Amino acid sequence: MPQHPETADHRPRKRFGQNFLHDPGTIRRIIGALAPAPGQHLVEIGPGRGALTAGLLEAAGRLDVIELDRDLVGPLAERLGGLGDLRVHQADALRFDLCALLPADAAGERLRIVGNLPYNISTPLLFRFLDQADCIADLHLMLQKEVVDRMAAAPGGKTYGRLSVMVQSRCGVERVLSVGPGAFSPAPKVDSAVVRLRPLRPPPVDITDPPLHARLVAAAFAQRRKRLSNALRGIADAELIESCGLEPGIRAERISVADFARLANAAAAAATPAPPL
Repeated sequence: MPQHPETADHRPRKRFGQNFLHDPGTIRRIIGALAPAPGQHLVEIGPGRGALTAGLLEAAGRLDVIELDRDLVGPLAERLGGLGDLRVHQADALRFDLCALLPADAAGERLRIVGNLPYNISTPLLFRFLDQADCIADLHLMLQKEVVDRMAAAPGGKTYGRLSVMVQSRCGVERVLSVGPGAFSPAPKVDSAVVRLRPLRPPPVDITDPPLHARLVAAAFAQRRKRLSNALRGIADAELIESCGLEPGIRAERISVADFARLANAAAAAATPAPPL
């Protein structure tokens, strides 16, 4: 489908982190991996010039898109609105309430999220999506390859870090495909990859106090070469760390997702005042 002239002439804006996908082969592979079907509730984050939008809308029949750049919103709705039920939201995905897209009586319905995320804010967006995981069935996201590597990393290496723990505490992580710079305009200076995230129900680990868990994980990796007891000073002391079967001198990169959950739960229990006698 030819691009709307206003969209085709749109100059990518660095402040929005815009790198528009244009390679037909990559577009087909992403849509094939997602396998959208009629009746599913799809949400596209950052449709840009609509490279994925037409195929998603034709396959599912309805689509919500969230686009921050108001100069792209009008041409997108005008060009693709005839393909199905297209609802365009001019909004910042960092602040958008995805769960509000579901009707109040949508028992069991969950959203399928797809998007080419701006690389300059990809990590905050990922954390925002994790906060809304209860209403999400799965996510297919284009990200910088390095970010996907970090999300999927196992304990023990330099790639394993805060993002690995926080994502794997809620989701299954699967690399779907690699994408070279030439698939975008303008071409980024890094390789990209598409990742599939599936929020797991129940989650793979039980976390009694999610904010404390997030704070503990962030502190552990803030100075990752520190001994754990030093990195977690004020959150978990050496005695509590040992009670979880961990050495106080261990470094964060060697602690599993399950061990982080157990440690955070112990810290939460220790911080809870004892009930009155």
